[in-house]
Amino acid sequence: MSDTDKVFTGSIPKLYETHLVPLIFEPYATDLAARLHSRNPTRILEIAAGTGVVTRALAAALPESVSIVATDLNQAMLDQAAATGTVRPVEWRQADALALPFGAGAFDAVVCQFGAMFFPDKSKAFSEVRRVLMPGGLFIFNVWDRITENEFADTVTTALESIFPEDPPRFLARTPHGYHNLPTIERDLVSGGFRKPAKIETVAARSRAQSPHVPAVAYCQGTPLRNEIEARNASRLGEATDAAARAIAQRFGPDPVDGKIQAHVISIEA
Repeated sequence: MSDTDKVFTGSIPKLYETHLVPLIFEPYATDLAARLHSRNPTRILEIAAGTGVVTRALAAALPESVSIVATDLNQAMLDQAAATGTVRPVEWRQADALALPFGAGAFDAVVCQFGAMFFPDKSKAFSEVRRVLMPGGLFIFNVWDRITENEFADTVTTALESIFPEDPPRFLARTPHGYHNLPTIERDLVSGGFRKPAKIETVAARSRAQSPHVPAVAYCQGTPLRNEIEARNASRLGEATDAAARAIAQRFGPDPVDGKIQAHVISIEA
């Protein structure tokens, strides 16, 4: 993982919220909230909350008596989440998933949407989740499937090869779509102290936008892919975004566009 893969600063949080959240994150946030609702939790910890799409879904779906603590490594992402707001109060807190600032057994559920891929030591992060869960508590998280099963991300990654042929940006394939091997995930959970079998489901959905420009901006400017592009040549960010938009239009039509997305949903009890 590159040092820039975890950097969500500048205009990235706002573009992430306005472009990427409705494009790919909302259907999976609704899915996770529904799964947690059936468990009747009382105190939930969210890690890698980003700009709060799952937090909002949880706050809307669960009774007000359910406590929700939403954390993220990046304060800029939490600031965007807090600015967007939730239908009822939640606690926003900056925290590193590898060193959670909570006592043992403090929560009966921990949720993480598309964050595990960014943890530099996944077994360590899972051991922290296991520590803060009470016995029998639920850890539920999702990760993206391989990039070829996620059509817009795959198209954008391929398109950027024409802009930077000698050193194409590989953030999307390397990190968001780089942790899809199920035996590896199960091994890391065991290394993190989980002993019960994990339940894994592969869930496909559709990613829709009014024009090819929307996913191009979402990926090229609303994720750390932007950091990779600008590290190569900051003046070519617009050119790279336009190339991605053209590639999406060529593959999916001019507008609107509709592509497949696919993720694994993993749940396991402490």
